[in-house]
Amino acid sequence: RRGPASFRGPAVTGTLPADTRPLPRWGTVTTTNAPLPEILDFAAWHLELGAHRVYLYLDEHMPEAQAVLEAHPKLRVFRTDAAWWEKRGRRPDKHQVRQGANARHANNRRPEVDWLAHIDTDEFLLPARSLAEQLAALPESCLCARVRPVEALAGPGPVTRFKAFHLDPSARRTAAEDCFPTWGRHLSGGLLSHVAGKLFFRAGTKRLQIRIHNITLDGTENPGQQPLPDTELGHFHAADWEHFVRLYRFRLAQGSSRAELKPQVRQPGALSLHDLFATIEDSGGEAALKRFHDEVCTATPRLIGALARNGLLRERRMDFAVLRARHFPGI
Repeated sequence: RRGPASFRGPAVTGTLPADTRPLPRWGTVTTTNAPLPEILDFAAWHLELGAHRVYLYLDEHMPEAQAVLEAHPKLRVFRTDAAWWEKRGRRPDKHQVRQGANARHANNRRPEVDWLAHIDTDEFLLPARSLAEQLAALPESCLCARVRPVEALAGPGPVTRFKAFHLDPSARRTAAEDCFPTWGRHLSGGLLSHVAGKLFFRAGTKRLQIRIHNITLDGTENPGQQPLPDTELGHFHAADWEHFVRLYRFRLAQGSSRAELKPQVRQPGALSLHDLFATIEDSGGEAALKRFHDEVCTATPRLIGALARNGLLRERRMDFAVLRARHFPGI
């Protein structure tokens, strides 16, 4: 049985010196039912970064979006309709399971890229330098590389502000309670969604099992995993109040705030996100939820100052309209 130390991925071949090997090609794989403008933003951003392929699995019947997306030569679009799932046994009820199955399909195709990032359409890779160069520097034993998230704050563009978090649990807890004085003790680093991040993995790896935050090969989880510290994952989990409210009920029932998930923070008295939101809503309905969003998810001067004081403020110019026009002219 192969272990991580014996893995040899398609990004490293032959015996050329490292500095003369071609840079690896990379891409993204995503299952989505987002509106077309959001998918175009996602695709244009990553094409601009140098993605060689953007694999999109449409989770709903979206014929107009499919036609637009398929016209781009670097996009690969799949309609996961009843016939698609019938060939694969049945359509999984949970969207998380469908995401993993679609990512495995992309991995098992004839490889067009060396690395794939399994991310969502509300997640944007934020590299500080060339992603291809970062991936090329990973050791041969590395099957996957982890990218940690930062969450977007609501506020006027085109400069988007993000909240980051400390990896050290003690520093994370202290900073969260400083930045988010009302609810920080219940939130891991002040983030509403995952802090685990997402993975790049070497595309074309046989027998690879792919989930949301991890991969498994022959019983070994995340073989040879390395961090990718020069890249963060900008997550637009609650980009503005309207976005937050639109997805709130779904997330409570089936998504990142569902009842079966444990509290993010492992300390006495910390509530799960599901219980926290129930407590907030019971105390004052939508107005109380709005106060929560204002403190935790909005780029107020107070929060910007607190994040900066704790070394957790990130800023990125994201001209989506310009990038859409460049990569999808006339749409």
